[in-house]
Amino acid sequence: MRPLSTDPCAFSPCLAATSPCKILKCNSEFWAATSGSHHLGAEETPEFCTALRAYAHCTRRTARTCRGDLAYHSAVHGIDDLMVQHNCSKDGPTSQPRLRTLPPGDSQERSDSPEICHYEKSFHKHSAAPNYTHCGLFGDPHLRTFTDTFQTCKVQGAWPLIDNNYLNVQVTNTPVLPGSSATATSKLTIIFKSFQECVEQKVYQAEMDELPAAFADGSKNGGDKHGANSLKITEKVSGQHIEIQAKYIGTTIVVRQVGRYLTFAVRMPEEVVNAVEDRDSQGLYLCLRGCPLNQQIDFQTFRLAQASEGRARRKGPSLPAPPEAFTYESATAKCREKLPVEDLYFQSCVFDLLTTGDVNFMLAAYYAFEDVKMLHSNKDKLHLYERTRALAPGNAAPSEHPWALPALWVALLSLSQCWLGLL
Repeated sequence: MRPLSTDPCAFSPCLAATSPCKILKCNSEFWAATSGSHHLGAEETPEFCTALRAYAHCTRRTARTCRGDLAYHSAVHGIDDLMVQHNCSKDGPTSQPRLRTLPPGDSQERSDSPEICHYEKSFHKHSAAPNYTHCGLFGDPHLRTFTDTFQTCKVQGAWPLIDNNYLNVQVTNTPVLPGSSATATSKLTIIFKSFQECVEQKVYQAEMDELPAAFADGSKNGGDKHGANSLKITEKVSGQHIEIQAKYIGTTIVVRQVGRYLTFAVRMPEEVVNAVEDRDSQGLYLCLRGCPLNQQIDFQTFRLAQASEGRARRKGPSLPAPPEAFTYESATAKCREKLPVEDLYFQSCVFDLLTTGDVNFMLAAYYAFEDVKMLHSNKDKLHLYERTRALAPGNAAPSEHPWALPALWVALLSLSQCWLGLL
């Protein structure tokens, strides 16, 4: 398996992970200022024109850094069209107008969506209730697949998390520090495909220091179709936590920014997970198949090496360490503050503190597990523990006792010594 593309712009309109282009911010501000403005009378047109001029001013401020960005050029042309439609002058006040509350009957508050636009309501006709699965990506990065396989991966560059008939999700992972092998998610793109009378195609894009509470076109729901309310973005914590409800496919997505980097979690019905036209293409689908073997990090070996190194340091002379560095002991103590159960989320936290020295990665592991508690359908499978060895992705069996394999090695070594003594 290879990445879909090493170019982060190949999957969607280009917004590089470290790009200063702020068109998403311009879109969101304009949407917030004008929500419901199509209900206004002619006497309030000047206020709409003021918002348009502010929008145009925002795009001009970021013009130099947005060259070649499709979302930016689309916004510029859209502003020109709206200026003509509403007879707005390009000269005039540009102060942001007051935020509007959505009036009754607005498409974002309609509750009369067709039944087909509500997955669970339409499912009662079937013989069995839907089975839900969970996938999450966080930290350095760590992946929990739809089959509850847990992996720590390199996957630098652009990689597809989900790719089915209803939506695509791609992440871009970049080095945490120049020259570092540690990577984290710096950009996320979600494409919701147009679906019957429910939703139009919508694109959501987030990147470092930019977690919009709106789609790339500035809207917050599925568009103008009758079932548009079946797709909606809700901002939970400004700039830190958003939730996307896609009721027409029974899916909930949680995106967070923790420190500088992003985390992703999703709850999705198995029927939607497996809805692909080309089964062979599922090999590019990390949430389903996991990371390729050449991208996986031997988590257990790394942890044992760090623990051994810590013991060696205690026996020998101590070496000065940079203030932000963690030892194995200090990393485990720090992670235990938020993650008292020593499962793979705890071990991921320790791994990330040792490789990055950034305490925000502890919070990323904590919030990732909080999302599991909210999204996973089987409460008996919230915690995952170390596996004895990494088999093919999705086929590794969990060990009931994480210490079982080392104990077996000791027993075999003792037995071999006994045989040598007899000889």
